[in-house]
Amino acid sequence: MDEPGLPLIFLVDDDDLFRESVAQNLQDAGFVVQEFPDGPDVLQALGAGGAPGLILLDWKMPRMNGIEVLKQLRQDGCELPVIFLTVLSDQIYEEAALIGGAVDFIEKSRSFSILKRRIELILGGARAAGGADSSRAVETRIGDLLLDTDSARTTWRDVEVDLTISEFAVVRHLAEGAGRNMRYREIYDLVRGEGFHAGSGDDGYRTNVRSIIKRIRRKFETVDADFDEIENYPGLGYRWRKPVAS
Repeated sequence: MDEPGLPLIFLVDDDDLFRESVAQNLQDAGFVVQEFPDGPDVLQALGAGGAPGLILLDWKMPRMNGIEVLKQLRQDGCELPVIFLTVLSDQIYEEAALIGGAVDFIEKSRSFSILKRRIELILGGARAAGGADSSRAVETRIGDLLLDTDSARTTWRDVEVDLTISEFAVVRHLAEGAGRNMRYREIYDLVRGEGFHAGSGDDGYRTNVRSIIKRIRRKFETVDADFDEIENYPGLGYRWRKPVAS
């Protein structure tokens, strides 16, 4: 029986050695883990009433790949947070995962400490959204932007913006430094960690950051077509427009 109070994580991966290694690290960190070798097995467990706090999902698997599993989850009305944990590093896969409803996308080459921190942030946000003590929430207002740093939730002009944990980190960093120019590398490090290789030189950083900023802008524009707070820092990065003093 699972020890009460410990977060349950469903880990789905067809690589037995990798799955066992990650499961052991998670258990050592205090999580309860249930392992599955493929998509149909985890879908069956969820259909039978399984209730994890989060799902770690591989992309390349037999029978059903990860994106097919995610699509089925969302069609079934399952809104559990999903993190893709994969060897696929191409930007197109990350885009597809996030558009499909995943909350994060982490390459298997990253250290376990990175994965653990992302899990803690996401589970913390999910608990807050589910009715945790709101008196503990830490809110920061910057112009029309409201950031709840306890639950990683974002509101623009009183409408919630559906950002991932990584996107929230970027928006928070830009907005809290409103008016300051921020280079591609600085923004990239927020998402991938300092010193992480991003492809071919500066072009790798720029391509990834441009994609992140494009997604963020699109999400804000869905709630406000006139959103233009994120300005280009020509050739070098971006900045958040400094609020006009009232």
